[in-house]
Amino acid sequence: MALTEERKQEIARGYQSVCARIDACAKRSPFRQNVTLVAASKTRSAEEINYAHSLGLSSIGENRVQELLAKYDDLDRDLDVQFIGALQTNKVKYIIDKVSLIHSVDREDLALEIEKQAAKRGLIAKILCEVNLGEAQKSGIEPEKLDDLLCFLSKLPHVRVLGLMAVLPVCGSFEQQFEICSKFMKIFVDKKAKNIDNISMQISSLGMSGDFPAAIAAGANTVRIGSAIFGARDGKQNQ
Repeated sequence: MALTEERKQEIARGYQSVCARIDACAKRSPFRQNVTLVAASKTRSAEEINYAHSLGLSSIGENRVQELLAKYDDLDRDLDVQFIGALQTNKVKYIIDKVSLIHSVDREDLALEIEKQAAKRGLIAKILCEVNLGEAQKSGIEPEKLDDLLCFLSKLPHVRVLGLMAVLPVCGSFEQQFEICSKFMKIFVDKKAKNIDNISMQISSLGMSGDFPAAIAAGANTVRIGSAIFGARDGKQNQ
């Protein structure tokens, strides 16, 4: 279905506003680094995504395997597709050759399945380890168990760890968000300093529509933003 001019204008305003805000936040941050935007594209049509791509968007992050597969063939071929949602082991085979990065690896059985499917296709699967920042109902490995997981991952020949990812708990203020983001970045810096073989701590993926300024201020170099670009989804505005 072709997008209306009104919808195109809405996406353009959202995308341009987000890019401007990211740039402003990065300039204010003491880290002064480039920040990568991954557009969270859950429930967004291929037409909406491709239009955002035409504006300059280069990377999207999908949350659900079935939805990604349904729209994949209609996405622009030069669009970078990443997977940012919780991933079941039995779904790995469907996306292993379609995504450039899996953000949400938090356990050994999932890593082993990624290794298996990547080896079958002669690929090196690039992943991030998802860290749980204190919400029991959320996915992600507990920080105190991260070293063991990284050690395990370092031995998998078809897997490359490129960094860490986390989802912030809902917080009421920038100060609270910044405090939690800073804890995450401390973990990231600590693991980077260990120089573990086969582990390359390049990407710190943190921050969504409701909290990405705090994430950038704390030093995150990748943000995952959906509703601030595409508009509210089902009444939710934080992704």
